[in-house]
Amino acid sequence: MSKRLLAVDLGASSGRVMLGSFTGERIALEELHRFPNEPVLLHGTLHWDVLRLLHEIKRGLCIAAERGEKIHGIGIDTWGVDFGLLDSCGRLLENPVHYRDARSCGMLEEAEKRISLDALYAATGIQLLEFNTAFQLLSVRLQRPELLARAARLLFLPDLLGYFLTGEKVTERSVASTSQLLDIHTGRFSQEILHALELPEHIFEQPTAPGACLGTLLPEIQKECGLPAVPVFSVCGHDTQSAITAVPSTACDFAFLSSGTWSLLGTELDAPLINAQTRQWNITNETGCGGKIGFLKNITGLWLVQECRRHWRAHPTDAQFTREANRTKDFGFAELERFAREAVPARAHIEPNDPFFTAPGDIPGRVRQYCGQTAQPIPETVEDVLRCVYESLALAYGKALQIIQRCTGKRYQTLHIIGGGSRDALLCQMAADTCGISVQAGPAEATVLGNLAVQLLAQGELADLAQIRALAAASGDGAIYAPRARR
Repeated sequence: MSKRLLAVDLGASSGRVMLGSFTGERIALEELHRFPNEPVLLHGTLHWDVLRLLHEIKRGLCIAAERGEKIHGIGIDTWGVDFGLLDSCGRLLENPVHYRDARSCGMLEEAEKRISLDALYAATGIQLLEFNTAFQLLSVRLQRPELLARAARLLFLPDLLGYFLTGEKVTERSVASTSQLLDIHTGRFSQEILHALELPEHIFEQPTAPGACLGTLLPEIQKECGLPAVPVFSVCGHDTQSAITAVPSTACDFAFLSSGTWSLLGTELDAPLINAQTRQWNITNETGCGGKIGFLKNITGLWLVQECRRHWRAHPTDAQFTREANRTKDFGFAELERFAREAVPARAHIEPNDPFFTAPGDIPGRVRQYCGQTAQPIPETVEDVLRCVYESLALAYGKALQIIQRCTGKRYQTLHIIGGGSRDALLCQMAADTCGISVQAGPAEATVLGNLAVQLLAQGELADLAQIRALAAASGDGAIYAPRARR
């Protein structure tokens, strides 16, 4: 009899409740419920609609119950850095703020007045990004001190949603490691950093390793969704670490690209790698399953394509095509890939990580503006803009792989592309070409597989990370892309 588990996987643009059926040799996946995750702008602040997300998660639980599924566990993963604040009664003080909100602008400079950025990096091993939790909280302390004064507890997004389901407040280690507040060497929140930024220590609870059982569904959730007291497990709450857990590699040393809204390119290490070189290149060290370290570069990913799509759908008159036959009202992602594939090679490129592309908005217009400001030919049409974005991402992957190899002193023969971007054949081929090594694509559902696998590990169905990766290889999909000779 198979064991059935639910993975709640929330990304920056959509969420899913996935059913995993474990037979002992592989995991079969089925999507029970998919829903959009759209931020809400209110009085100039960009929020996550976390109560809507909770509603959609419960809808997924209801579907499982309506089908008569016997569920043996639930796990939740989301993006990193963002959080909710609870008062002393456990009530949410306000909807969590989106990491792309402008409130953290200038906070790196403010933090540097209180603690050196070198010291921050040395303690946490996390790349210095203005939207990291530390800088978001500094903005709250400076701009809204009354809110922080009312806070009794901070919970990162996967932990917050787990609390809504179980009533238990637990901080999971992988998502906590994205905060720039966790000491990577001790696995505990750094008193030095909290004191320097004047952040209250009492709102943080020391993190637990992935695989802990939070508790069972609250009675009110059981009644509403028609499920019994199903256990909820604290998996690798940061979706990147869930995905890395399911890299289908048997090698000790491998390179990966977790490709989705963000692109995370790197490798896995047994211990943090922090020195002047990694600081110069702003490489991050995140904690993952089994105490491993995800050593990686954070690159703006397919969010650029997603924002292009959103803009053209909202403003169809802005969508100018090279060939009139391409004119469409749909702008599906497969269609956008085809447009980029059929376009001539780009004569201009952007730097995907430039802050100019951080905020939501008219990304096609910003691509043109960036190219004009850097004295490059301006891509005018839909096809040319997409080709520019695709090639720019691939070039960023090639540069990032070179940096990772220089830092580790290792050369990787294969790049594992996991996540939704592994389905994009054009991007996979371009990555193989720019990196100069073969690309093994898949599993596309690596994050979900990693989520489910940690639940199985917690229940004693799997023994270790090696078994998880063998299971991911047996349960995944994908193709091999060989690098093409450069012309």
